[in-house]
Amino acid sequence: MPSSNPVFGRGFANAASGGGQQGYGAPGHGQQYGQPYGQQGYAAPGYGQPQPYGQQPYGAPQGYGEQYGAPAPFSPPTTRYMTMDDVVQKTGLSFLVTVLAAAAVWALPGQAAWGIALPAVLVAFVLGLVISFKQIANPVATLSYGALYGVALGAISEAFNTIYPGIVIQAIIGTFGVFAGMLVVYKTGAIRVTPKLTRWIVGALFGVLALVLVNLLVSFFVPGGLGLRDGGPLAIVFSLVVIGVAAFSLLLDFDMADQAIRRGAPAKFAWYIAFGLLVTVVWLYLEILRLLSYFQDN
Repeated sequence: MPSSNPVFGRGFANAASGGGQQGYGAPGHGQQYGQPYGQQGYAAPGYGQPQPYGQQPYGAPQGYGEQYGAPAPFSPPTTRYMTMDDVVQKTGLSFLVTVLAAAAVWALPGQAAWGIALPAVLVAFVLGLVISFKQIANPVATLSYGALYGVALGAISEAFNTIYPGIVIQAIIGTFGVFAGMLVVYKTGAIRVTPKLTRWIVGALFGVLALVLVNLLVSFFVPGGLGLRDGGPLAIVFSLVVIGVAAFSLLLDFDMADQAIRRGAPAKFAWYIAFGLLVTVVWLYLEILRLLSYFQDN
C-alpha cells in the first residue's frame, strides 16, 4: 500500500521485505542433497549417499560437524527485524536534533540566522530528494536532514515570532495536537487505512502541490497570484485543506510503519520511516504557523 508521503512511495516492498526467512521446504534445505524442491525437506540422507566435506554425517547428533566449520542447520537469522520501539526511538531522536538545531539558530544575535537559513534549506531539500529516491536508511542521512531543516525552521520561527509574539508556541502545540490526535484515531481504528482512502489522500496531495505551483507562477504576473497565500478568506480555506491533507498523510505513515514491521523489515529501516514522519510533521508545522498568522492579521 503506497503512502502519501513521497519518501515511502517507491520500492517499499523491496526495502521492507529484505529480512524475510525461509520456511520449511524452502529452496536450499532439501536441494542440498540433490532432491527436487519441497520433497526431502529436512530429512537426513540415507546410507550410501556422499556427504559434503564438513557436514553432519548420518546418525550423528545435532551440532556434530559445527566444530569443523559447518553451519548449524537451525542457526538464527543474522538480520535484526524492525520493531515499533525502533520507530519510536529513531523518530524521537530525529525530532530532538531538529528542535535543538532550531533553538541554536534562534539564539543567534541579530539577523545572523538568515545568513545560514537559505543555504541550509537548499541543502536539506536536495538531501531529502536523495534520501527519498535512493531510499537511504541510516542515521547520518536522517539526522543530517533534521539538523539542516532545524536551522531553517529556527530562522523562520524567529521571524514569525518577532512579528506575532507567541505564535510559535501556538503552532507547536497545534502541530503535536494534530499528531497525537491522528495517532489516537489510527490506533483505535476510528479511521481505517484502506486502498480507497490512500488513493484519495495521494490525489489530494498532488492537487495541493499543483495549486501551490500554479499560484506561485501566477504571482509573477498578478499580485497575490490566485489568492491562496494572501491571508484572505480563500487563503484560510486553502490552509485548512492543506493541514487536513497533511494530517491524513500521518495516518498513511503510521500504517506504513506497521506494514514494515509485519513484513520483517530490517531494523535500520526505522531511520527511513523517521525521515518520512519528519517531512510530514515539518510540513504540518509550517502550514499551521501560516494559518495562525492569517488570523493575527485579520
